[in-house]
Amino acid sequence: MDISSLMKQAQEFQQKMGQVQEELAKKTITSEVGGGMVKVTVNGKQELLAIQIEKEVIDPDDAGMLQDLIAAAVNDAMRKAREMMQTEMGQLTGGIKIPGIM
Repeated sequence: MDISSLMKQAQEFQQKMGQVQEELAKKTITSEVGGGMVKVTVNGKQELLAIQIEKEVIDPDDAGMLQDLIAAAVNDAMRKAREMMQTEMGQLTGGIKIPGIM
């Protein structure tokens, strides 16, 4: 295999990776905790898009509980986004783990 063929394959791979990243940015994941009292939405690029908090969970005397719920929802949503990204990139790479990509 010559170097020009390798370069062409690398460029094609880079294009496909860019397409996958664009598609991931359009996909969203919502995580709910506390029986749906706190909802967090992130996209496939692991960007926080929205936080919804029901009034019933807002207690000025127990801010720690609300903080814990938000942290749990964000962490769960980010975990799901990472899993989605790994699945999508895994399809692109054929399951080969390439450092810096996943």
